[in-house]
Amino acid sequence: MAFGLTPEFPPGSRWNYSNTGYVLLGIIIHKASGKFYGDVLRERVFAPLGMSTARVISEEDIIPNRAAGYRLARGELKNQEWVAPKLNTTADGSLYLSLQDYIAWDRGLRDKKVLKPESWATINTPVTLTSGKRYPYGFGWSIDTVAGQLRIHHGGAWQGFQTYISRYLGDDMTIVALSNLGASQPGVIVDGIAAVLNPTLAAKPPVPITDTEPAVRQRLEAVLAATRDGKLSPNDFAYVRAGFFPRAAAAYQQALQGVGAPDKVTLYERRELGDDRIYLYEVAYGAKVFRVTLGLAPDDKVSTFGLRRK
Repeated sequence: MAFGLTPEFPPGSRWNYSNTGYVLLGIIIHKASGKFYGDVLRERVFAPLGMSTARVISEEDIIPNRAAGYRLARGELKNQEWVAPKLNTTADGSLYLSLQDYIAWDRGLRDKKVLKPESWATINTPVTLTSGKRYPYGFGWSIDTVAGQLRIHHGGAWQGFQTYISRYLGDDMTIVALSNLGASQPGVIVDGIAAVLNPTLAAKPPVPITDTEPAVRQRLEAVLAATRDGKLSPNDFAYVRAGFFPRAAAAYQQALQGVGAPDKVTLYERRELGDDRIYLYEVAYGAKVFRVTLGLAPDDKVSTFGLRRK
């Protein structure tokens, strides 16, 4: 199945999170060891680190204190959606972990156990693209700087569960949030706790900046109009994440239902992300105000588009 997929871009030219890559990694582990990847994790990672309850998902095993995952459907709490058991045996996630497991995991990260020092250095280093620019992702970790200190962090979601872990290396502080509701935002909780423990880590309110690129603003308004009218096309995008069409596009169309031209567009941020230009706008349609993220690839096609109600 993976062999039949069309690559999103030439190797090394961009970065994108890939579940397929992790599935292949699990297959490689099996080929190299002759064992199921979950058994290799148990023997080579979980046991040495003292992660006593971490394991691959199993619906048939009786697991003490197992939490149930939930989702919201039209405002009502529902059980998680069913997934075929075999899809929970691939290496792109599908793990059960407790808070105590995460504490043991963090202890292993701090002490750089299990792997060689040079492997940890590679894991914690942003990738270099073929253009020579860095992208803030290592092996399995997002990497950035907050208030002058290095932050290594990541989130995960599956079958009614959400989790987030952030490691602030300057403060030697790790914060983990686990949730059993698919619509939750544990990353916001983690950021909020970090700001309580160290106020310098609190997110600063965005400040408007001078907009010197009217062509980009026109592009933004065209994308918003196409979204509102249900005319947003994959052809407008350089790289489209699985699930954006039709799910996210339909949700954005619903959010913009009934609006006309924007009354006010304010630019709050312009930054580079790898080879892309990322813009953060506040767009007002009367009382409706949205924060909109627009990313443009080197060929000026849209690489990122996000919209949320303020």
